[in-house]
Amino acid sequence: MAQTVEHGGGVRSIEVPIPDNPLGHTLIYVVDTDRGPVLIDTGWDDPTSWDTLTAGLTACGTTVEEIHGVVITHHHPDHHGLSNAVREASGAWIAMHAADTAIVRRTRSTGPDLWFSYMRDKLTAAGAPEEHLAPLRTPSRPRALPGFSPALPDREIVPGELLDLPGRRLRAIWTPGHTPGHVCLHLEEAHPAQLPGHGRLFSGDHLLPEISPHIGLYEDPDDDTVTDPLGDYLDSLERVGRLAPAEILPAHQYAFTDSAGRVRELLAHHESRLTGLLALLAEPLTAWQLAERMQWNRPWDRIPFGSRNIAVSEAEAHLRRLVKLGRAEAVAGSEPVTYVAV
Repeated sequence: MAQTVEHGGGVRSIEVPIPDNPLGHTLIYVVDTDRGPVLIDTGWDDPTSWDTLTAGLTACGTTVEEIHGVVITHHHPDHHGLSNAVREASGAWIAMHAADTAIVRRTRSTGPDLWFSYMRDKLTAAGAPEEHLAPLRTPSRPRALPGFSPALPDREIVPGELLDLPGRRLRAIWTPGHTPGHVCLHLEEAHPAQLPGHGRLFSGDHLLPEISPHIGLYEDPDDDTVTDPLGDYLDSLERVGRLAPAEILPAHQYAFTDSAGRVRELLAHHESRLTGLLALLAEPLTAWQLAERMQWNRPWDRIPFGSRNIAVSEAEAHLRRLVKLGRAEAVAGSEPVTYVAV
């Protein structure tokens, strides 16, 4: 049975499962408008997830056929995966920030072969050992990956503007970091329980009550721009902190109220982590070696293949931040590149 929560003021949520993932589920929000219900995110593209979403909509007093529109916080498959199925069933529009729509467009035209080649080259440059690279060289790799056929959005979410939701005031707040086009959505309406603060914030993966979201490099095989995702995320956190919403409605875990306190915790967490990495960089290390030494939710030897790739990307994002701050630098002539504190 689908788990739904009534949040008041014409907002409900549905727990849509993510297969084989410790996060468990994505919270999909159903927002009433004068033109019919609008979804914030849709969930993973999986038959069980689809069945849960449709059953949840029924429990919320509507059906998938009645969905007027879909607002996507970011392009990841546990958020955008079922968007096409919803659109096919209802004719709903799909809205996304242009930076993430560009990723969707590229993903739709990029075959798994190019992606595996790109990942192999990136991990080689990061200093990954041959035993980790070997699976990326094998001809038996799958021809398709989850999220490789995402729906192409037909509306653009413009930061700072109100979305076209008749009868509601939902403003887009650009919060890059987790992805380059991640958005939070500020419902600029009085809180239904009269909690103090300024409306409610659908925070996607940007602000979660107990989890620090993954901040890795923005992956683009065709773009050599030196980005700073962690810097983007920290700036975005402060922007959200200034909104002072009465309640946060995140895409995972549960709704919570102390947004300012959570922002402070996350800022302190990343500053502490950067300080800890500087201590590790007393000796030159590759991004892979740094990831091996960083603290994760389990020992490195128990982290599976795919999660190691994510961990290395997060280590690289932190290295980018340290280099930009002038607190670390690449060692000239090293290959693969090593970094050292300065």
